[in-house]
Amino acid sequence: MKTLISLLQFTTILPLGKPQDLETFARHSYIYPCAGYIIGGVIALPVFFIADRTIAAAVVIAGLFLITGVHHFDGLLDLGDGLMAHGDRERRIRALTDRQVGAGGIAAGIAVTLLLFAGLMVSSSIIVAVIIGEVSAKFSMAFLTAYGTPFREGMHSYLHKFSKPYFPFIAALFCIPLFFLPVSLLQITAAVFFMVLCPALLFILSTRMFGGINGDVVGASNEITRACVILIIALI
Repeated sequence: MKTLISLLQFTTILPLGKPQDLETFARHSYIYPCAGYIIGGVIALPVFFIADRTIAAAVVIAGLFLITGVHHFDGLLDLGDGLMAHGDRERRIRALTDRQVGAGGIAAGIAVTLLLFAGLMVSSSIIVAVIIGEVSAKFSMAFLTAYGTPFREGMHSYLHKFSKPYFPFIAALFCIPLFFLPVSLLQITAAVFFMVLCPALLFILSTRMFGGINGDVVGASNEITRACVILIIALI
């Protein structure tokens, strides 16, 4: 239970009492998908009572921002700045780690949010879509936490040093309940494919552009993977 609370205190702003030692979660980062079920479930509660799809989709996005404290969304903005920066690797890293948000970050935030909103709007079930998207997003974080070599000291390097190469395989086991949700086999198979593809592509891109992974890239993977998975479910 302490490990789960430590995870939720790291990924959300839910009031969960006395702060737990982050190392408690760091040694078991394969439980990342558990946070996806909880976050998705909390957001599903108000959405269940909203009939209008446009309002429901907007409430989901607002709820995600609120519950997560836009912690991972901030990583998406930083990644956008880093990718759009001109110059050598050092300049890109400075743009990635700079506290200010530039045009690249704003563009990345708008693009991913629009894709997420569109995917939610056309999903047959917004509640099911957000649960699958959120669990998939958290798997992507477990993936990068285990395999992403840090290029600087920080939160990611701290979590990475406790992670083991087999952690993502355990994290994948936590995703098995997704197959029992009311979606077609093709949809859930595509979702699983993209929940691996997105962090894998970010791993390749970040390694090439920045020389490794940091917490911003991991947070960005959460946002990008969620949007892509929900969108692909809606398109199939």
